[in-house]
Amino acid sequence: MKTDKTSCSCEVNEETSHGERRVLIIVLLINGGMFIAEFSAGLLSDSTALIADSLDMLADALVYAIGLYALGRPLLWRSRAALTNGILQILLTLGVVIQVVIKLYTQALPEYGIMGIFGVIALVANTISFFLLMRFRDGDINMRATWICSRNDMIGNVGVLIAAGLVFYTGRGWPDIVIGLIIAGVVLQSAWKIIHEAWQNLKSD
Repeated sequence: MKTDKTSCSCEVNEETSHGERRVLIIVLLINGGMFIAEFSAGLLSDSTALIADSLDMLADALVYAIGLYALGRPLLWRSRAALTNGILQILLTLGVVIQVVIKLYTQALPEYGIMGIFGVIALVANTISFFLLMRFRDGDINMRATWICSRNDMIGNVGVLIAAGLVFYTGRGWPDIVIGLIIAGVVLQSAWKIIHEAWQNLKSD
């Protein structure tokens, strides 16, 4: 009895697409919720690192939303979606830089206790997202972008915890500013890589 290879391939692709969609919805909800919580905590604690990390969460939520839109579409649409993701991340990074300038002017000391609590909560949330997305890290450009974003979030969360510890140890606000800028730099570097790859795909299409 012969097996219809085309039919089997379509079933596998459909199953993979369904799995990607389900995971993207889950991580979108996680990151959207954590953005609201972490951004509020950043404002309450006057923490640059928390605000930077929360904006990274927002960027990721947008990445996942656009990834859902592009899922299953032709390469041209997926490349455009990835390009949009990269540009959004750069714009949000500029928002962090503006917040740093304001922080330097006000010289406010962040609340390290709030930073530590929400840093741990965000790290747990992003670790879950990271492992959910891990099996798609070698997929198309959008799925790779989502996994990279999740990895960057974990780095940012660890940075927030380090900043909280240094603020507690030194009694000064500069560690929060430095860590916030480092997080912004990591996001900017990843955004540039995503933009470069998407642009190459668009040129070759």
